[in-house]
Amino acid sequence: MYFSFSLPLSASLCLSLPLSASLCCCCAGMNAAVRAVVRMGIYVGAKVYFVHEGYQGMVDGGDNIEEASWESVSSMLQVGGTVIGSARCKEFRSHEGRRKAAHHLVQRDITNLCVIGGDGSLTGANLFREEWSGLLEELVQQGLIDEEAAQNNSELHIVGMVGSIDNDFCGTDMTIGTDSALHRIIEVVDAIMTTAQSHQRTFVLEVMGRHCGYLALVSALACGADWVLIPEMPPEDGWEEQMCQKLSENRADKKRLNIIIVAEGAIDSHNKPITTDHIKELVVSCLGFDTRVTILGHVQRGGTPSAFDRILASRMGVEAVLALLEASASTPACVVSLCGNQAVRLPLMECVQMTQDVQKAMDEKNFEEAVRLRGSSFNVAVLNVGAPAAGMNAAVRSAVRVGITEGHKMFAVNDGFEGFYKGQVLGLRHMIVVISLWYHLTLLTGFAFLGVMELSAARDKYNEFCVPMVMVPATVSNNIPGSDLSIGADTALNAITDTCDRIKQSASGTKRRVFIIETMGGYCGYLASVGGLAAGADAVYIYEEPFDIRDLQSNVEHLTEKMKTGIQRGLVLRNENSNENFTTDFIYQLYSEEGKGVFDCRKNVLGHMQQGGAPSPFDRNFGTKIAAKAIQWISRKLKESYKEASNCLFCVIMVSCVCFVLSYPISHRIPKEQWWLKLRPLMKILAKYKTSYDVSDSGQLEHVTRVRPKKVD
Repeated sequence: MYFSFSLPLSASLCLSLPLSASLCCCCAGMNAAVRAVVRMGIYVGAKVYFVHEGYQGMVDGGDNIEEASWESVSSMLQVGGTVIGSARCKEFRSHEGRRKAAHHLVQRDITNLCVIGGDGSLTGANLFREEWSGLLEELVQQGLIDEEAAQNNSELHIVGMVGSIDNDFCGTDMTIGTDSALHRIIEVVDAIMTTAQSHQRTFVLEVMGRHCGYLALVSALACGADWVLIPEMPPEDGWEEQMCQKLSENRADKKRLNIIIVAEGAIDSHNKPITTDHIKELVVSCLGFDTRVTILGHVQRGGTPSAFDRILASRMGVEAVLALLEASASTPACVVSLCGNQAVRLPLMECVQMTQDVQKAMDEKNFEEAVRLRGSSFNVAVLNVGAPAAGMNAAVRSAVRVGITEGHKMFAVNDGFEGFYKGQVLGLRHMIVVISLWYHLTLLTGFAFLGVMELSAARDKYNEFCVPMVMVPATVSNNIPGSDLSIGADTALNAITDTCDRIKQSASGTKRRVFIIETMGGYCGYLASVGGLAAGADAVYIYEEPFDIRDLQSNVEHLTEKMKTGIQRGLVLRNENSNENFTTDFIYQLYSEEGKGVFDCRKNVLGHMQQGGAPSPFDRNFGTKIAAKAIQWISRKLKESYKEASNCLFCVIMVSCVCFVLSYPISHRIPKEQWWLKLRPLMKILAKYKTSYDVSDSGQLEHVTRVRPKKVD
């Protein structure tokens, strides 16, 4: 169904960024959520207010509660932290403080509250909602408001979004700010590794995570750390000797550096803190290695938000407004969460209770329960084929090491299928991963799964092909049928987003200007569309949505009208094969001609820079996990069919064979189903277009599902 946006909300919508009771609630990506809530709220006809300085601003009132406009959230997508501020507020914890806050909201007829914060902030918002009726009665008794005002504002609706770099909130796969924090960590680790390798040093890095080891664990996976310590899984007695032995073995195998990552809340099995200084002293005294300590601190909270956080926050912001539109007196306060690739709504207090249960389990030394609540000799050849995608090396590394751990002898095939044909096969040892060269087709690759299908079809003729085959999706275009994401797509998105940020910044000292940007992707518009959402594009042209000269003219006129207001920059993205006639040059000339007197234009073709650069933390982590899954699947199939090789099955990891039927010619390489197409109306709404928005699959209120331990065969 489509929601009718012609009717405004019965009351105003208030956007608050309160502070968690325990730590500063500020992280990259929050501004994207603020922007999405403001623009979606205005789009549906609501008045939207900022509450500056969080709950403190709500208690103090006055100029702290300010009406937001469309232009007031321009040029903030790329800014870290929060432009509307956040502050500690002891007064809001008291009943009197909450009564003051209620008075200031009623004065402006605000009955819908969107809160971005951690479990402390969201718990405070829920308490505020539960006390709302009583607070209004007290205000009437004190003569601060009349009966009519109390009647008109009798219900307070609350929707929360989780902003936390620790990713420590139960009920959501990712919180706003986590991916950006991982970017900061990996940037530092990559820089440190060069100096560590030069001087043969050991580095001990402390990352944030007082009660949650997500940042430490994922960054350790992404950078290939030698050792990691997190609060949820304290090491057993004797871990010091085991760690030193591991470091010593790595050095003996000619590895010139060691990386140890420690969460700030890491503890041993006796609840004794494990500090970076203790680890340094241990390594120096036992091994004599030159050791340095680096504490990242608040650098993890700052910086430009990643493409993932911008998209996540934008989706959550829009979903929060939809949840407020549909809220009723019987609707409990909810939190917008991410489950897989879908936005869902969960009862706020169920999530908070589950999050608190994790800490309770850790306090009681029931670490297995805490981990559960957090959510939880054959020959094998590895090929890289097709165009390069950042993160493929992480997948190769994971596949090789997991395969050797499973007892297999691992081989690398250089130069893809051509190397396979010529016999360019090399053996791999556990500590040395040979990086295969990319040439033309698949195991770790993109759309060349057709090559694997051809090998499978040839089994009747060649018994040698009667072996398990696995394809891991790896392409910047993200156009593998049946797979939501491919290795390399996130890195390419970040390259596009960073470049767009720099391009817009380059015109900061000039008059109004529009940039026409061409992205890669072949005939698939994923990079252009999702990159446009992350960069705040005004229009995006892709092959999947045909357009004509009338659409181009309408877009130019729309952008011209926006430029006549306070908007100074315009951004237009075009997929490289979106239309054979309306080329990047044509669109550039059209915008230049029609925008004379209002704005001038520049064009940029991003080209192969989207395939290069260091892989993002997401791609490193994703590649590591998916390759491990692939090898584990191969191990199972080899054991099942050890005596009957002809019964080996053909499988494509994360790709359903049903989805191989394509909607377009095979040469176009476009899947039948593409989830990201549903984000395009959202991008248009945030760019101030009047369009319909499909809410048929918007998040519905669900209950938190607790992870149960799996039965062991």
